[in-house]
Amino acid sequence: MTAVTDQDHTEHADHAGDTVPKDDDRENGLKGESSYGKGRQEENGDDSPREGAREHHARVESSDSGRTDSARSGDTTASADPADSWDDGLIARRVTEEAAAEHAALAESRAHSAQSAAPLTYDSTLRSRLVALRELVGLSRARLDSRTLAEAGRVLDEAAARHRLSGQHTVVAIAGATGSGKSQLFNALAGVPISETGVRRPTTAAPIACSWSDGGASLIERLGIPPRLRRRPLQNGDTDAQLRGLVLVDLPDHDSAAVQHRQHVDRILTLVDAVIWVVDPEKYADAMLHERYLRPMAGHAEVMFVVLNQVDRLPGEAADQVLDDLRRLLDEDGIALGEYGEPGATVLALSALTGDGVGELREVLGQFVAERGAPARRISADVDAAAVGLWPVYATRRRTGLSEEARDEFAARLADAVGATAAGEAAERAWLRNANRACGTPWLRLWRWYQDRFEPHTGRLPVRAQPDEEATARQRVEQAVRTLADRASAGLPAPWAQAVREAAVRGSQGLPEALDELAARAGLPPGRPPRPGWWPAAVLVQASMTILQIVGGLWLLGQIIGFMAPNLGVPVLLMVTGIVGGPLVEWSCRMAARGPARRYGTDAERRLREAAAGCGRARVLDPVAAELLRYREVREQYGRVTGVGATAR
Repeated sequence: MTAVTDQDHTEHADHAGDTVPKDDDRENGLKGESSYGKGRQEENGDDSPREGAREHHARVESSDSGRTDSARSGDTTASADPADSWDDGLIARRVTEEAAAEHAALAESRAHSAQSAAPLTYDSTLRSRLVALRELVGLSRARLDSRTLAEAGRVLDEAAARHRLSGQHTVVAIAGATGSGKSQLFNALAGVPISETGVRRPTTAAPIACSWSDGGASLIERLGIPPRLRRRPLQNGDTDAQLRGLVLVDLPDHDSAAVQHRQHVDRILTLVDAVIWVVDPEKYADAMLHERYLRPMAGHAEVMFVVLNQVDRLPGEAADQVLDDLRRLLDEDGIALGEYGEPGATVLALSALTGDGVGELREVLGQFVAERGAPARRISADVDAAAVGLWPVYATRRRTGLSEEARDEFAARLADAVGATAAGEAAERAWLRNANRACGTPWLRLWRWYQDRFEPHTGRLPVRAQPDEEATARQRVEQAVRTLADRASAGLPAPWAQAVREAAVRGSQGLPEALDELAARAGLPPGRPPRPGWWPAAVLVQASMTILQIVGGLWLLGQIIGFMAPNLGVPVLLMVTGIVGGPLVEWSCRMAARGPARRYGTDAERRLREAAAGCGRARVLDPVAAELLRYREVREQYGRVTGVGATAR
């Protein structure tokens, strides 16, 4: 909040028609102040004769100068309690001779009430909403820009500042357009001319505060209103009791040609507890009033009064017709009207000039102040407005997050990129090849070796180069990451969707290289595949078949050269048994090896898939899930702020 200094107001008064009393005005008003000074002298037992107006004026200025010097020298005793700030001449008064004695009698009680003014307290619901809003802002600072969170931060700051100040006072601002009669209404409520009125426009150049009881000085200081622009109402027992705790502020014209006047209005309207909008029969439908102020403040209807002034200028039933049309416009603005007992804005018609309807406004205003609930309702409405402004960056109308199907598909894409299926097939072929080496006939293995060694390579398909394989694998990884990011960010508000995509892109950096290293480590195990228990028996049988062939062949050869007696039956039978039995044993072993080979390949593929999935989870899925979890947390906090709970999971 930007404080308004006395120098600023003094310069403004010289150039823009400030309503601060000039020297002549102060001299004309010193009679009442002298009477109040006499009451103070009698209370203190001082029998000195009454001083003249100019002497009293000089004494007040001397007192002000002395207090300033004391404050500059660091004298802590010069800073009195709030009640003294009303009594030592810092704040100008407009009192009559009849009210001076009564004011002196009430000085002690007012000082006591100022000292014992308790700070504002919020109920549990509002406190929990403010805590949720603070958590929401804290969780969102790294994801949203400062402009998006500026209003929420302002509401939190103002709620904390108002919580430290008096809860026994209600600050009500009177706002209106040029010529609407708001200053006239201000004076009518105070019972004495305080704010300048006239045909000169703009009349009110700076905000003026009027307090019906002590203890509200800190609230007025929060508005940036200097002591010379603080007033007292006409001292009246009934009025004081009815409006005790009210701090009324007369604002400049919200449609003033002076930019500084409008800045005063916009700044103070964000700080007061309630506002009285004063309209006249000519400008009650002004587009600037409705579009710039009433419509954006529709959520603050419970702390708003809309007063149709100058009804004395309307003939017959015209006042009722204008009032009905005003209610219609307010309804179009979205402002709930407090009719028939429901909460909403209070709409009244009156004439500040003739006093007609002012008493009703004073009575309604007195009940409003006596409830002591306006500050909390204002803060609650500010929280509602901040939540509405944050709706586009938190709310979503569809289910968000990563499904198991999306996770499985991402893992499958990474497995394909790393070649898990091909690795499993290669492992299976390696197992079968090892089985063939162990259980195959030696003649067939010799023939295959010959083919592999001496056959030309013409007619074979070209093998893809390693760089091409790496490029294809990288493209598959990038495509998998993009698909996952799109699915994870679908339905999220733009800032959070961008955060999810950025997390996925950061995780994908270096992922292809990590998968390549992983494939080298988690691929085929070193050494030969393991052998099942039946392999030694198969090897022995195959060796026996080979031995039978060799024995039968040597036997026949011995018979041919005459070394042995002719007997073709036995050697031929041995050779046929070896020749037929060898391939038969090899084929049987191959059939028996298919199951173990398939399991071996499947295990190799599974290990590689799990390794690829673990790498993708650590680098991409976990960061994306963390962003989604953060969004879920802020979404839940946003639900608490709005008071409806979190609906998206």
